Amino acid sequence: MFLSVFDVFKIGLGPSSSHTMGPMTAAADFLDLLRASDQASAAAALRVTLHGSLALTGRGHATDRAVALGLLGFRPAKIAMDDAESRLEALRACKRLAPAGLPILAFDPETAIVFDYGPALPGHPNGLVITALDATAAPILSETYYSIGGGFVVTAAQREAGLPPVTEAADLRLWPYPFETAAAMLRMARASGLSVAAMKYANEAVGRPDAEIDLGLARIWQTMNDCVERGLSREGELPGGLRVRRRARNIRAQLDRERSANLAQPHVMADWLCVYAMAVNEENAAGGQVVTAPTNGAAGVVPAVIRYYTDHCIGADPGRIPEFLLTAAAIGGLIKHNASISGAEAGCQGEVGSASAMAAAGLCAVLGGTPAQVENAAEIALEHHLGMTCDPVAGLVQVPCIERNGIGATKAVAAASLALRGDGSHFMPLDNCIAAMRQTGEEMSAKY
Repeated sequence: MFLSVFDVFKIGLGPSSSHTMGPMTAAADFLDLLRASDQASAAAALRVTLHGSLALTGRGHATDRAVALGLLGFRPAKIAMDDAESRLEALRACKRLAPAGLPILAFDPETAIVFDYGPALPGHPNGLVITALDATAAPILSETYYSIGGGFVVTAAQREAGLPPVTEAADLRLWPYPFETAAAMLRMARASGLSVAAMKYANEAVGRPDAEIDLGLARIWQTMNDCVERGLSREGELPGGLRVRRRARNIRAQLDRERSANLAQPHVMADWLCVYAMAVNEENAAGGQVVTAPTNGAAGVVPAVIRYYTDHCIGADPGRIPEFLLTAAAIGGLIKHNASISGAEAGCQGEVGSASAMAAAGLCAVLGGTPAQVENAAEIALEHHLGMTCDPVAGLVQVPCIERNGIGATKAVAAASLALRGDGSHFMPLDNCIAAMRQTGEEMSAKY
């Protein structure tokens, strides 16, 4: 299955790709389903039931807010926050939806969104059921959705049939370099003489003009970098009740003062990596605009390592950022296809672990690494996140998630550096590491 760079890196909003972006998308998709149904004219009300992790941590992740926004017609990549907030306030007051092409629908977010704290649905820990009711409150159309990580959503039928959550065809013959494993990626790189990024670009070009790819990659990085800068400039307390204060701005000020006074310790690069990553994840925790990389909870790792490359590496070339993103997306696609990037399904090894592997591969590539070294860098980074649980305090993507992104970024740089010191040959293939992560996630207790 070919997974586009624009599916791995999706522009959305915080605090969670699984708990915020996915449910919002599912709600908007259900409206489209209802419009196409022969029951559309009979619809009078909507009900949404959250199950599993979406129920247990949904309030902390603003899942109920996300569902309401989706039913108001918003989608994560194209949301204007000022308009969204005013329409949410209007919905809370009038308790009615007026979707285009559908009747007026009764919907009180306080009562029509049900948190079911019983067992999770069978298909995935992140499940929700959306139901349309007629004037007698009888169900006339219902759909079960699973939010499977990174903002991806599938229906129960798609999940049971093993169908992909993206629109690209799964026929591998369509793509010039249809690698589904790291081993296949390396074979194709040797045969073609191309880098991982060049093969990924060729695959992208099957469905998009070059100009669209280039513009899209530039937009991804611009959005990431804008998020870093916002996070570095803001102070205050994060929402949610934990009373966690933003730290990125203050840490950056300390680093700037030490640099000006020539008092920085040799390990200061780790501090810069952490502050870039923390800036992003503080923005995410505040519900700001971020890019899944590959999820919201792990959104700080890749931009932090890119900023490390552009701002601190000797000979850095900002023109190679697209190469970084394409390489990282290739690794992220392999992990998602062969394991999971969902914290609820695989633990944080599937989120920050995957992000660290992606960032390590991207940095290795732009520092001149061969495809074999790139694969080695990804393996080193992922290997040292195996077994990491998803353990957010009070269900908020704050503690330990914000700091964890910073540590994931430092591991990525260390992994890339180690890989560049070798020739790409190593004991444990990336494919084995991904398989180990999948198995670990499957066997991990749901309480983790």
